[in-house]
Amino acid sequence: MLENELALQPESSKKRHLLLQLLNELEHELRLLNLWQNTAPSEQALSSSEPFAIDTLTFVQWLQFIFIDKMSHLLQFSLPLPESMSVLPMASEYFKSQSVNSANITNIIGRIDLLINERER
Repeated sequence: MLENELALQPESSKKRHLLLQLLNELEHELRLLNLWQNTAPSEQALSSSEPFAIDTLTFVQWLQFIFIDKMSHLLQFSLPLPESMSVLPMASEYFKSQSVNSANITNIIGRIDLLINERER
């Protein structure tokens, strides 16, 4: 699981804490469905400039090696989070053709999208 210690800003600490929980849930669900890989793709595959690295990675690889990794990095170093996000449509499309019960994964991704798109008050 992700073991990040967060240096939190007071105005966004709740959002960052919830995001960390959701990333941990996403990792857990990927592991539960045996979609988690122990070996990372090549540096060349990871350096794709295409959205979701669609030309070099599967969506699940992108989630594990780019999305979760990058979001965890932002949290760990108290860097600004994205202002908006829309990963759920890609997840829904990808899992249409997969033979796994992806309901929990798409639910978690949808919750991450909502959390990121929520405006600070």
